[in-house]
Amino acid sequence: MNAHKKLHQRSDVTTGRDQSMDAKMKKRHRVVIVGAGFGGLSVVKGLKGALVDVTVIDQRNHHLFQPLLYQVATASLAPSEIAWPIRSMLRNRRDITTVLATVIGVDMAGQAVLLADGDRVPYDTLVLATGARHGYFGHDEWEAFAPGLKTIEDATAIRGHILAAFEEAEREQDPARQQALLTFAIVGAGPTGVELAGTIADLAHDTLPCDFRAIDTRRTRVLLVEAGPTVLNGYPAKLSTYAEHALGKLGVEISLGAPVTQIEEGAITFGEHRVEARTIIWAAGVRASSAAEWLGVAADRNGRMIVEPDLSVPGHRAVFALGDTVAISAPDGSAVPGIAPAAKQEGAYVAKAIRRRLAGYAGQTPFRYRHQGSLAQIGKRKAIADFGWIKLRGAPAWWLWGLAHIYFLVSVRARLGVVLNWLWIYTRNQRAARLITRPAREAALD
Repeated sequence: MNAHKKLHQRSDVTTGRDQSMDAKMKKRHRVVIVGAGFGGLSVVKGLKGALVDVTVIDQRNHHLFQPLLYQVATASLAPSEIAWPIRSMLRNRRDITTVLATVIGVDMAGQAVLLADGDRVPYDTLVLATGARHGYFGHDEWEAFAPGLKTIEDATAIRGHILAAFEEAEREQDPARQQALLTFAIVGAGPTGVELAGTIADLAHDTLPCDFRAIDTRRTRVLLVEAGPTVLNGYPAKLSTYAEHALGKLGVEISLGAPVTQIEEGAITFGEHRVEARTIIWAAGVRASSAAEWLGVAADRNGRMIVEPDLSVPGHRAVFALGDTVAISAPDGSAVPGIAPAAKQEGAYVAKAIRRRLAGYAGQTPFRYRHQGSLAQIGKRKAIADFGWIKLRGAPAWWLWGLAHIYFLVSVRARLGVVLNWLWIYTRNQRAARLITRPAREAALD
């Protein structure tokens, strides 16, 4: 109650109680950014030097390089190589306050962000960059048996699940149960699904065979299940076909045009097939965060806010939204993809829009997404790259994929660590991050 009263007094400039103090506090524009992903940090970068006070709120204390998250899940990289503390990243920006908290809503009338602990954070401009979570197309009960991959916690849990399956198979005497333990099903043949399938196949066929005595890990069965007609839908047909053939050479079994109809503990049903699988991973769909519900505004079927061409929220000029939180079209009419380059472009645009408003400019040209290319890895030595004017596949695309990802890593230490790990995997077929980690309580119950 006291915190609420204090913040209310800070934002109230009409009572005349202490107008000189309120005017002083109002001199610097208050920008609140919810979410420290690619989009949110791009806004932070674009506001450097502006006469604003920035508050960054995130429910985790780290920024995550999501494009490489699947490599943590498949024991190729350690979490610390793709995630960095937000406070450390922003420590030289005295204009920024970092808050570790969970947002549960927005008071639009009072212009304040509502936190789970009851606190309120006032704003003059609000930027929602809250990302997305797993989407199960109306079957949320499947999440218990087919986890998705969006956070470090997800990745380490999946890594432990994959490695534990091999450990259990080593001791299993029943052939049918052993095969189920050595069967891995990935739902969704987009970039994440393709990368997971290829890397799990590499792990089983190249890294682990010499580590086990009772089982031959090369008997591992990797299934990639896709409801659509192709893998990597949205890529040019030739690259999609190449990816399908390359996965086949790795031993990945691909099922196309067969939507999943049931997922239960230890089994998946798609088309007319029911397969016993100890490990099922969901990579088929995402759903936006609850930001649209906080504001009570229109959203598409995946929960993404429908925003104005300048990324502001309809009817709320002081609120912007970007990244996976929104649905917006590219110049050619297609949907802007939910990828890191798009979020970074939107963040830079929003920062510029805020600066223009503070400078007194009335409007701004609509946001225009510039496609900078698409990359996807297929195993440890192959990839595809689509830049529109040039398309690559195989080893050249793999090297380009690696260089692009290394370039966008935040720190020099992370770049060196990733390079050394990848070289070790490439030359020695070894992965150093093969750790099974579980909560202390779960381990104590074994």
